Amino acid sequence: MKQNMKSLAELKAIKERMQNGVTMRGDHEGSTRVAVGMATCGIAAGARPVLNAFTEEVAKRNLGSSVMVTQTGCIGICQYEPVVEVFVPGQEKVTYVKMTAEKVARVVNDHIVNGNVVTEYTIGANAK
Repeated sequence: MKQNMKSLAELKAIKERMQNGVTMRGDHEGSTRVAVGMATCGIAAGARPVLNAFTEEVAKRNLGSSVMVTQTGCIGICQYEPVVEVFVPGQEKVTYVKMTAEKVARVVNDHIVNGNVVTEYTIGANAK
């Protein structure tokens, strides 16, 4: 589903809401980091709504002080886009593949909040 901006005022309101709820970049030493692949391949596969969904979900749950949502370039596994990497301090990186905005709430709830990796969305479960 494609969303179009209706006005500059709407864009500014979205920006302010996102900045107030989530730190997109910064010095969150020891924080969980969610990196969404936003290279051309990721964007073409639907990464932008996934990034927006992570940002909104983290803000909605007031996790902005402990979770940083970032963008990254090509992760190198274009056939699995949209790709999201979750870095939890002291744990191995988890790579989620073929992500959709609809899957984000479960990843945030199960993995980021409760520490249970959603294995069916990971690269290991989707590699053939």
